Amino acid sequence: MADNAPQKFTNVVKGLLRPLVRLLIARGVSAPMVYRALKEVYVSTAVEDFAIGTDRPTDSRVNILTGIHRRDVKSIREAIETGESATRQKATLLTTVIGRWTGSEQLRSEDGTPRPLPRSAPDGPSFETLVRQINRDIRPRTLLDELLRLNLVEIDESDMITLDPTAIIGPGDQDQKALFLAENVGDHLAAASENLMEDTPEFLERAVFYNNLSKSSIDAIEARARDLSQNALLEINAMARQFQEDDAQTGGTLQRFRYGVYFYREKADSDPED
Repeated sequence: MADNAPQKFTNVVKGLLRPLVRLLIARGVSAPMVYRALKEVYVSTAVEDFAIGTDRPTDSRVNILTGIHRRDVKSIREAIETGESATRQKATLLTTVIGRWTGSEQLRSEDGTPRPLPRSAPDGPSFETLVRQINRDIRPRTLLDELLRLNLVEIDESDMITLDPTAIIGPGDQDQKALFLAENVGDHLAAASENLMEDTPEFLERAVFYNNLSKSSIDAIEARARDLSQNALLEINAMARQFQEDDAQTGGTLQRFRYGVYFYREKADSDPED
């Protein structure tokens, strides 16, 4: 790499950070708070991803890799903990229930949409059975209340529970939205970063870009993109669900994946304000 490559890449990072900083300012997160978080991420990444053989990096090596003072490295390594584990556990359970509901052939109608489920049933599919198949440590009523609070399900007078067919996009709770932001954008950035570091890009990472289009044209394109992406997500979800059931029987090394789509629009720089 050229001697000025780090400085050139810093300019790329500025472009990546701009929408994030806009969000941080809107949420009242100050620069010093970000500096502290950035130090923690630098330290944890150096420790987890830059080991030599099986030996975890020493504080001195982390200092060399990150430029963070050894005293700070030591205190950060001692303080690192997963403070968002409770939110992550709840979000994982919700998405697992929704994923199985939308992905299992037994729980889908002929048109592929998730079937309404009775709250309970002596035999056959039910919401309580679905939850207990996934986690026996949580009461189905507790999870149902959370889904109702997030407006992801409706329940009628006969205790039939209907899942919002767009629920696969994720819950509406602010804490969980923030967690999904970190995980979804994090995996997208991880794919793009790995592709940048490899001669032959390994991960799917594509986008379509056009400018000089009217608002009505982009409205039509966005509506079509939403339909296509929702169908693609439902199909991949069902496929992954079936493979997950099959792979659970075979054992061996397991991996995870994330597949996502997005659509962004904004006014051209030359556009007048409305």
